[in-house]
Amino acid sequence: MSSTESAPVEARTPGATRAGNGAYVFEMASVNHLLGGPDYSTAEGSCVEGDRIIVALMRMKAGTGAVAHSHPNEQWIYVLEGTFEATIEGKKHTVKPGSAVFIPANAEHAGRATPEADVVFFTCKDAAHTLFGIKS
Repeated sequence: MSSTESAPVEARTPGATRAGNGAYVFEMASVNHLLGGPDYSTAEGSCVEGDRIIVALMRMKAGTGAVAHSHPNEQWIYVLEGTFEATIEGKKHTVKPGSAVFIPANAEHAGRATPEADVVFFTCKDAAHTLFGIKS
């Protein structure tokens, strides 16, 4: 390690890949594999963390999803494929590909893929906390 490099930092989210320190480009389809919310969600995919932002490419199988939960970090979800049914602070939303969903910090929310097809989405959270939330 040169005098300008620092020691690698562990990712906050178990199983996530840490960005930086020479690692700048990630093949999201194969970088790693983890559950998006091990005790409350069926979302699975890959996750990369920087100092301030966590990004993940996730898939929810058709007809499955995440039960009500919250987390102290804000979240954005950009739907790439399928239809995502989201409930945020008691309000229901049907989200199609090309749309983004904002989830405020600490807001109770849930979501599911419709029975017709899997949902593939790209999500971002601030890295003050892990990718995982707390089941309501």
